[in-house]
Amino acid sequence: MSQPFRQGQHYCSRLWDGVSITLREERLEIDCPGKLRTLSNAIHTGGLAEADVIVNWKVPLHYSGTDPARDTSDQLRQWGYKPEHTIGLLTAAKLTHASVAELEGDCFKLLCLTTAGTRNAARAGLPRETFSAYSAGTINTVLLVDGQMTDSAMTNAIITYAEAKAAALADLRLMDPETNRIATGTTTDAVVVGVSGNPAYQDVHAYAGAATTIGNAIGRLVYETVQEACRTQHES
Repeated sequence: MSQPFRQGQHYCSRLWDGVSITLREERLEIDCPGKLRTLSNAIHTGGLAEADVIVNWKVPLHYSGTDPARDTSDQLRQWGYKPEHTIGLLTAAKLTHASVAELEGDCFKLLCLTTAGTRNAARAGLPRETFSAYSAGTINTVLLVDGQMTDSAMTNAIITYAEAKAAALADLRLMDPETNRIATGTTTDAVVVGVSGNPAYQDVHAYAGAATTIGNAIGRLVYETVQEACRTQHES
């Protein structure tokens, strides 16, 4: 676990050759050596897709676009990305305070990156004011897996991510100001799971719950990076 962009602009994975993260003006760019099968709730290219670039775009704190998907697509084109193979996320968090962690396990390599802004922290499961426009202040997590996973396991990975994120926020005692209860996330959190499908790994992960090797690793890295990114978000 580290925050490499507090003192630099480039991070190369120590486990997965060809995976790099670059801090550019107004964005973090995550480059992968080949197309990944992705599952996400990303603003741009969400759902099941294929992508080799993931962009975390920093928008102003006052951003409240009514069509953030179109805004993101337009911005990606301006930067020269191929929108059809690029995942686009929005955040108002400090990109310099992104937390990165890696782990190698049973037929997989895993990289996790989290950026965190919590000004719209919220607790799921209770009545609250609702809205349709994007609100700045979000926790974005990217999970990159070099290995093989079924679509079911990728879905399971998102469940594990959500549980670990909520646990991290509970242990930080991050509060939802509207309900005065411990928050489980923010109102605009996003997660991307990207899997290489590398045939060099003989085993296909069919599950990713907390009791599996890959699920345990996902939970640990999500917990660690969410904690670090949230805990340090107001530091210079």
